[in-house]
Amino acid sequence: LHVRSRRQRQMCIRDRLWAQYLQETTYTDESNYDQVTRTIPETHWSVMYKNVLKDLDEARIVIEATTYSTPELEALKPNKLVIIEILNVYAYANLVETFGDVPYTEALDIDNLLPVYDDAETIYKDLVSRLTAAISALDESNGSFGSADRIYGGDVALWKKFAASLKLRMGILMSDVDEAFAKTTVESAVATGVFTSNEDNASYTFLGSDPNTNPIHDNLILSGRRDFVAAATIIDVMNSLDDPRRPLYFTPTDDGTYKGGNIGETSSYSTYSHVSAQVEEATFPGILFDYAEVRFLLAEARARLFEVGGTAKEHYDAGITASILDWGGTAAEATTYLAQPTVDYDLAILASTATTPWKEVIGTQKWIALYNRGLEAWTSIRLLDYPLMTTPADAVSGFPARYTYPIIEQSLNGTNYSSAASAIGGDEAETKLFWDLN
Repeated sequence: LHVRSRRQRQMCIRDRLWAQYLQETTYTDESNYDQVTRTIPETHWSVMYKNVLKDLDEARIVIEATTYSTPELEALKPNKLVIIEILNVYAYANLVETFGDVPYTEALDIDNLLPVYDDAETIYKDLVSRLTAAISALDESNGSFGSADRIYGGDVALWKKFAASLKLRMGILMSDVDEAFAKTTVESAVATGVFTSNEDNASYTFLGSDPNTNPIHDNLILSGRRDFVAAATIIDVMNSLDDPRRPLYFTPTDDGTYKGGNIGETSSYSTYSHVSAQVEEATFPGILFDYAEVRFLLAEARARLFEVGGTAKEHYDAGITASILDWGGTAAEATTYLAQPTVDYDLAILASTATTPWKEVIGTQKWIALYNRGLEAWTSIRLLDYPLMTTPADAVSGFPARYTYPIIEQSLNGTNYSSAASAIGGDEAETKLFWDLN
């Protein structure tokens, strides 16, 4: 077995801990928001810039420089380059959503070891412009990567839906800071054509053998360790709602009930529920984006009075149903679940005591649906402020509003680091990013 270091294994789990889907059994650093000694920011920064963005850039360079053997293969080049551009936007958006100001205009230049940090909002708006141009440039009458594409098998029409759905998400994230920009972005994305069913989901296909398995399989099975159990926060909410996804997300305990470990505390592996067998599977797909999330984003858009068609309730109901079906539940289970007063959109809105009730109602169900997608769940929690997270037993900070900058940046790129830290209001975990106003 290929057993990775605890640091490597924790990398794909940490945001599931912050979203309080999982809890650690022995080492409780991450669930107590310890970013510094666990080097969380440095790992994420390195992976995104070196292993994602730089590799995408090299792929672009190689494709542009290649003259293919037939006119048919040569004709695929434009779509290949546009798909790379879409993934570039996806990656840079992630960096902005996690850190704030980051290197952008001077990034990826190996001759510039001290890149400046660009303003996060300026980057984000430029990324939306790049995404809009990429959507327009895709040629659905032609192919792209074919079977080498482990997400869509080279289907350009699906990549166009993915790009439009990403534009929808990015527009929604801007809603509190620039409503006019957000509205235009969201409505344009919907007009282009976002996901319309679970068949559109952006799922990365893993293989059955290490090192090409789902990272969760690596963490929970190949590691030979028992480091994680279900978290009390999600288990308690799902229990209170009699959620039909419980056996799809988690295993029951010996007494047939679902129990989660207390946040920030050590938790006996034998006492609490664990991740379900299907999530542990080596080939369980990695989700970049799914239809359920799109419908929740559309529900948010309608709650904000953006013109995207339908009602907030219709999109909310569709998001819940899509999630239940995609996880292996039934339409009857979805109908029964939606009929509960605590889930029914209109009744839940009336019962909410939140300042903005729709944020609590949509935010809670969106969070449940985003299970096993920690980064997206963390971003949703920060934007909507729901559901409320439990304060960890030994928290070293408040709920993290961002990743702090990597220590290596402070050491090697100190001048630009200091300018960026000052510009965002301080390099602290609790410093809210430009889009996180409420």
